[in-house]
Amino acid sequence: MTNDQHIPRPTIDQEAVRSHLHAVRLRPTPVTVWTVIGDVPVLLAEVDRLARLVTRTRWDFADLLAAARATLSADHDGESEPLTYLRDAVAEHQVCMPPEQGELAE
Repeated sequence: MTNDQHIPRPTIDQEAVRSHLHAVRLRPTPVTVWTVIGDVPVLLAEVDRLARLVTRTRWDFADLLAAARATLSADHDGESEPLTYLRDAVAEHQVCMPPEQGELAE
C-alpha cells in the first residue's frame, strides 16, 4: 500500500509550461518565446531536484539490500541474532521528507 504523503510532487506547474509551449507553437511572438525561455531554468531545477531524489532513493535501497543480504548470510551461518543487520539498517533509515524540510532542499 502506497503512502501518498511521501511521494515527491512536482514543484512546477506542468500545465502552465505546456500552455506556454502550445502558445509559442501557435503564435511565436516575442512575448510567447520569452515566456517559454523563462520556463527553462525552472524545468532544469526540477530535473536536478528529481535526480537528487532518485540518487537518494537508490542509496537507501542499496543500504537496505546490503543489510538484507547480510541478514540472510548470518542466518545461513547460524548466527544467534541474524536480524541485527536488518534492524540496524532500518533504524538508520530516515523517512523520506519533502524537499522543503529534508537535506535535499536548496
